[in-house]
Amino acid sequence: MSKYCFGIDLGGTTVKCALFLTDGTMEEKWEIKTHTENNGERILPDIAKTILDKMKEKHMDKEAVVGIGIGVPGPVGENGELPYAVNLHWGRKNIEEELQNLTGIPVKAGNDANVAALGEMWKGGGQGARNMIMVTLGTGVGGGIIINEKILTGAHGAGGELGHACVNPEETVACNCGNKGCLEQYASATGIARLAKQALASSDAASLLRGKERVTAKDVFDAYKEQDALAKEIVKEFSQYLGKALAVFSCVADPEIIVLGGGVSKAGQVLLDCVKEEFHKYAFPACKEAGFALAMLGNDAGVYGAAKLVLSE
Repeated sequence: MSKYCFGIDLGGTTVKCALFLTDGTMEEKWEIKTHTENNGERILPDIAKTILDKMKEKHMDKEAVVGIGIGVPGPVGENGELPYAVNLHWGRKNIEEELQNLTGIPVKAGNDANVAALGEMWKGGGQGARNMIMVTLGTGVGGGIIINEKILTGAHGAGGELGHACVNPEETVACNCGNKGCLEQYASATGIARLAKQALASSDAASLLRGKERVTAKDVFDAYKEQDALAKEIVKEFSQYLGKALAVFSCVADPEIIVLGGGVSKAGQVLLDCVKEEFHKYAFPACKEAGFALAMLGNDAGVYGAAKLVLSE
């Protein structure tokens, strides 16, 4: 008899759901709305309902399901407890316990960025590796560290919060986390746009970036590919921040591979080449051999990683 598991990626707007065979084959994926009203009281019951409905549709009994994995936007402790999840309007709750009580199926929960990293290691850009650092360059900078195929969670569920390492102690503007000089302020899509704004203000040089109402990270990399001198300076500054930070992280985690994901990763090989060059300047000699790759799973990384949470148990 075939065995299955469910991978759930819980976001502030939608819940991505997928049914997997235990060999990692995705059988089906779908989404439901995340109802955050009334302190998110419907979220877990809605997830339980969609899982049980899918099992009924597929004529599956509970013995056929080895577990449910779920990634959530917030720090998750080893015991499955989430201290808070601002985007879901949740206070402290034990997700594993509550969802298991609602479904009668074992549950394993993790932080969504860490879980996505696990998915990329299993079936994406880091496939074949057992030790990996993933950095997600989106509106913010997220990440995950995988050691011997296990997520590095830490004492407070904050392991892998790479975006909030201080990379510029001279910074005067606060990050969203309240600290100053975080990697997220320079290496996220919004951070790159900020670097561009500063570069344009401090230089009179001609550039393809001038005249735009709002310069985006994509604009910067597109101009870089056209050999725009100012764009090259911006990409160099971004790459120095990220490359140096990755060199420091690598001294701790010693990864086989570093995977770059998120919207900024759509810049492609150019991104890898620029960041890798800076990384090699500062990496500890034993860590210089780490490979670099782009994330491959896109929006499916979370459900793959959630399934792997269960299958790694």
